[in-house]
Amino acid sequence: MGRYVARRLLQMIPVFLGTVTIIFFMTRMLPGDPAAAMWGDKAADPAQLAAFKHDMGLDVSKWQQYLNYMGNLFTGDFGKTMSGRQVTDVIGEALPVTVRLALLAFVFELVLGVAIGLFAGLRRGKAFDKSSLVLTLLLISIPVPVLGFVFQNVFAIQLGWITPTVQDSMNLGQLILPAIVLGSISLAYVARLTRTSIAENLKADYMRTAVAKGLPKRKVIGTHLMRNSMIPVVTFLGTDLGALMGGAIVTEGIFNVKGVGNALYHAINLNEGATVSGFVVVLVLVYLVASLLVDLLYAVLDPRIRYA
Repeated sequence: MGRYVARRLLQMIPVFLGTVTIIFFMTRMLPGDPAAAMWGDKAADPAQLAAFKHDMGLDVSKWQQYLNYMGNLFTGDFGKTMSGRQVTDVIGEALPVTVRLALLAFVFELVLGVAIGLFAGLRRGKAFDKSSLVLTLLLISIPVPVLGFVFQNVFAIQLGWITPTVQDSMNLGQLILPAIVLGSISLAYVARLTRTSIAENLKADYMRTAVAKGLPKRKVIGTHLMRNSMIPVVTFLGTDLGALMGGAIVTEGIFNVKGVGNALYHAINLNEGATVSGFVVVLVLVYLVASLLVDLLYAVLDPRIRYA
């Protein structure tokens, strides 16, 4: 196991470097001059513009900017925003908010999605199963902006159960509704994956053997059926955690959540390549760590899986 983890960690290095390189050059190839844009509609003074570019490291070639960026990256320096703030400060403010939001959405889709999928799989073809298929299809079909607007209008404005927009991003209670909207589509996929996996494994030989042994139904389902059925679900959940953090732009915009999605949206509008690259670095690390944890969980769920 130790050798496998070490090998995976080494494999992460070229993936990380490659992703950061691609994002760096993509953000630097956007049209327009972000330095000149700081003056708005007014014509920038050439001397001030040159001094500003020198201070931001924009007065050298793209390749030199890349080498400077990569050198500073491994020292924890993600660069500065166009307003002069350290990118690490922006990340430090936005990341904890999105982590809370993503974890709430993750718990929501995990608990409710697995529960719906389990009961639907055990009752395949019955009323609950058919209802769950219709419900999950609706969730998948409705775009997130529409779903967010409907939830905000019904639960916040008409029923008054929660504030329409998040006033305090550190308040978990105010993040519940955005988390439900953010995790709703993933919940539908988790429920469908669980249902399909449960229904298929119910027909497996090891299930018939467990029943023939006279094992209690709770043990048959909890120990044998669930552990073998969770492998595809865990695969999806592992990659979805990073997607929840990076894909919250629309949800955070609807509910005015000051998180990663909101910060990324403003950074892209202002053509701040350093800020976008900084957030991408963090999200890439989340994806890589989640992928490693998923692989390790395979061996926990299925003892037949061994890593050399």
